[in-house]
Amino acid sequence: MADLIDTTEKATGWRGSREVWLAAAREAFLDSGLDAVKIQPLASRLNLSRTSFYWFFADRAALLEALLEDWETVNTGSLVAAAHDYAETITEGVLNLIGIFLDDGPFESRLDLAVRGWAHQAEAVALRVNRADDTRLAAIRAMYERFGYGAGEADVRARTVYLVQIGYISMQVHEDTATRMTRIPDYVKTFTGKAPSERELARFRARHGQGA
Repeated sequence: MADLIDTTEKATGWRGSREVWLAAAREAFLDSGLDAVKIQPLASRLNLSRTSFYWFFADRAALLEALLEDWETVNTGSLVAAAHDYAETITEGVLNLIGIFLDDGPFESRLDLAVRGWAHQAEAVALRVNRADDTRLAAIRAMYERFGYGAGEADVRARTVYLVQIGYISMQVHEDTATRMTRIPDYVKTFTGKAPSERELARFRARHGQGA
């Protein structure tokens, strides 16, 4: 962390930057919870003055709002993008979705878990989480409908895909990559009613650094 701070200071000067403050807030949030996201502790962590914070955020509430916006962009944004990614078949579409939740994927599970914990303390955050869940489910449901599933079946299959992934996050399941990879073909068959082709699986494994 000290090397990161030194590099950051050289690059951004005494004010730091909005990105530096937000990254520090996010790290504190993930490591120690919402109470750790306070201006003076963050300033000490970054070796910056409290004054520099106010170049980028009006107050702590504005920083917390930025954290939520970051979560929405990173996690909801990556899921919606995956649901709209090109796929020749529904099985390939579901593989696109599964891929974002792997260790090398863009969806940040720790951040999702932390925000869901925050939602238990704040009604406004709970509403944001509910809206995010609705947006994510709508994107997955629309993907199924594009491949000819009826509205009711598309809804249930979308919920099955999504709630399994959220279950992994909420239960903090630790599953090594090799084990997860062996289960993915059967997950896809469960989620779609169809087995993924060997060609689709080979592309998926290659995309995630797993050989045949």
